[in-house]
Amino acid sequence: MRKLLLNTSAIATIAALTAGTAVADVSITGATEFRYLDRTSSQATLAGSSMVTDSEIKFSFTNKTDNGLTVNYTVEMLSDGGDTTIDESSFSVAGGFGKFVFGNNDDATDTYAMSAQDLIAEEESATVASSSISTNTDIADASDNAKVAYHMPAMMGVTAGVSYEDSGAGTSNANISAVGARYATEFNGMGLTLAGAYSNTEASTENTVDTNYGVKIVNGKVSASLATSSKNSLDEDVTATGVSASYALNSDVTLGIYSMGSSDSDDDKEEYKKAGIEVQYKIASGLTAVVNLDDYEYTAATTPDSTGTSVSDNGTTTKFTLKAAF
Repeated sequence: MRKLLLNTSAIATIAALTAGTAVADVSITGATEFRYLDRTSSQATLAGSSMVTDSEIKFSFTNKTDNGLTVNYTVEMLSDGGDTTIDESSFSVAGGFGKFVFGNNDDATDTYAMSAQDLIAEEESATVASSSISTNTDIADASDNAKVAYHMPAMMGVTAGVSYEDSGAGTSNANISAVGARYATEFNGMGLTLAGAYSNTEASTENTVDTNYGVKIVNGKVSASLATSSKNSLDEDVTATGVSASYALNSDVTLGIYSMGSSDSDDDKEEYKKAGIEVQYKIASGLTAVVNLDDYEYTAATTPDSTGTSVSDNGTTTKFTLKAAF
């Protein structure tokens, strides 16, 4: 009898605590990668092999309100050994009007910008001794700092969004405004996607302006993309252009090729070039192996600006990645 009373009391306590509180749908997902990289380089300090893991756990809580709104709270945590970082944490409110996102999340360019290597699973480039040259055709999201974003509902194949990040009080304000859009359609049995994005980071001297434009075509098992981006700020005028293509050999194997190049017209003759091939193999549901072979060349500026300390470098990278999703 005493045990029954205790159980009844516990149930009553839980019911009281949750009364008036929405019961959310909860999902927990995870992703992890193991990478082995072997690199040849004209810079002896960069040559050699390395192993690294990259893992993350995502908690998502979703509730549907009585008036039809969808409220979601998502937390993404880095989960490798020694990690203590909350990668992103934000909540959103969505309805017929679109979706508002509040908190530590990406800006609008992350959703709508298109990199030429979006068709490539492991597009990470070899690092070079330059703080400004582009090694891809994307717009790098400045941070996951707190911001507000709005994404319009899809209309006639068009999706778009804007975001604003306030850097806070002080003399070194670096507020970030971003906007992006995509248009997806089909013609003659082929899928076509057009993308564009813009970001402006305020500065006391000269603002940093990033732009991106891309196009992707999908025709059965074959896909191709072309993208270009630019970055303009104090002493920087960087332009990058890239192309990629992929072919689904079967349901388990996808082949990819890619090439890109960038230059900084404010740093005399500074250039970066890269080309590579990729093989993706689906071992099982949620488990994929990827092999990349890259060749790169970086040419340092002959007359760099005041912030330039780059060193010329060229070489190759061979990378094996094992990816698991849960």
